[in-house]
Amino acid sequence: MYKAGIYIITVLLSVYALSGINFNNFFKKEHDLEAKVFVIILAFVLGYLLGSFIIDFLSYSKVY
Repeated sequence: MYKAGIYIITVLLSVYALSGINFNNFFKKEHDLEAKVFVIILAFVLGYLLGSFIIDFLSYSKVY
């Protein structure tokens, strides 16, 4: 159950981090929806990667 919490927290952190970047400058004019969808997809990808890193780090750092 803790894995789902880690993924949720990391996705929210990535959304917060990506909110400081204006992606509208990278897209054509009047393509605001595509920019928002890109940010959402990027936030999920970054959140998943960061969450997987944290989960793997915690599992490998256990002393056996």
